[in-house]
Amino acid sequence: MAEGKVKVGIIGSQFQADIHAASFQIMPHEAEVVAIASPTPGNAAAFAKRFGIPRVFTDYREMLKERDIEMVTIAAPNSLHAQMTKDIAAAGKHIVCEKPLAMTIAEGEEMIAAAKQHGVLLMYGEELFFTPKYLKAKEMADAGAFGKIYLVKQSEKHFGPHSPWFWDVNRSGGGALMDLGCHGIAFCYFFLGRSPIKSVYCQMGTYVHADKTKAEDDSLCILEFANGAVGLIENSWARRGGMDDRIEVFGEAGVTYANLHMGNALPTFSENGYGYAVEKAPTTKGWTYPVFEELWNYGTPQELAHFARCARGKENPQATGEDGLVVLHALYAGYASAGEGRKIAMPYQPPPGVKKPIDLWLNGPTRAQAAQR
Repeated sequence: MAEGKVKVGIIGSQFQADIHAASFQIMPHEAEVVAIASPTPGNAAAFAKRFGIPRVFTDYREMLKERDIEMVTIAAPNSLHAQMTKDIAAAGKHIVCEKPLAMTIAEGEEMIAAAKQHGVLLMYGEELFFTPKYLKAKEMADAGAFGKIYLVKQSEKHFGPHSPWFWDVNRSGGGALMDLGCHGIAFCYFFLGRSPIKSVYCQMGTYVHADKTKAEDDSLCILEFANGAVGLIENSWARRGGMDDRIEVFGEAGVTYANLHMGNALPTFSENGYGYAVEKAPTTKGWTYPVFEELWNYGTPQELAHFARCARGKENPQATGEDGLVVLHALYAGYASAGEGRKIAMPYQPPPGVKKPIDLWLNGPTRAQAAQR
């Protein structure tokens, strides 16, 4: 077993890559970032300078030739995840793939198979498995605090993503459900002990951002689990005022609520405004709620440090490619449900020729009926 810090390469130089690099610096004992790969030379160089990363590449495949790199994190558009994962696996390096796992179920299966074939770990970037407040809720639930759990709610809402590719369904595969709902699906599945998902019902629409995307900017999703519990997932790219992320847990013997930001924020009023408040906040004038230790509150530093320990064989991954595949199946069922206007039983297999989840909604009968009205 190798010793010392795990040498990490990051693919990407935008928002999520920034979070990865900053998170490794917050918890520096397990890993260090030694290389960055981004196709835009100026972005890659600026990113490397900002975080003190010694090696810069414009082609991630060149970075994979660096023999000392042991783990690579993928912070790239969804449409690139599958090929990057297969290339990283072939290079013999462990993989951290940001959510969602892939664009299609077949791609997700290929990614898992490639990692197994080459004897590397495929770890799924789901920070809600590591969010301190949410982990406390699960700890209490597992200890019996709430009795039998019958409802878990997870909500994530803001006014839209940072990078332009999210709005392009050919690169993202979907809108708010694909981008944010993957968190809620994964969290409910994790919170309920990975009980199988029995059915998915979803409603969605494009209410605010139709000028820039075909994707849904608001969605509601109901999951029924084999253990009898229900998951309710609310997601939006149409919610003004910055990021809002929360859970609610209901059981026969109790309830708990956790707001990811409130309680870690400073209620602030400013007529002049100031620098940075919280992710996705559009302004700092008036009443705002600047968050301290934001990445720690999200759980990303803890997640990546855990993945580094997994790469050393010290721990077993808590979020795997298989978890990402479960989420992907549910996402497809969600878009099919919204497209057909009915509950979809699991397991669900999309019809042949479907290239991305949102096609099941865009081409579904409910959209056709709406267009006729």
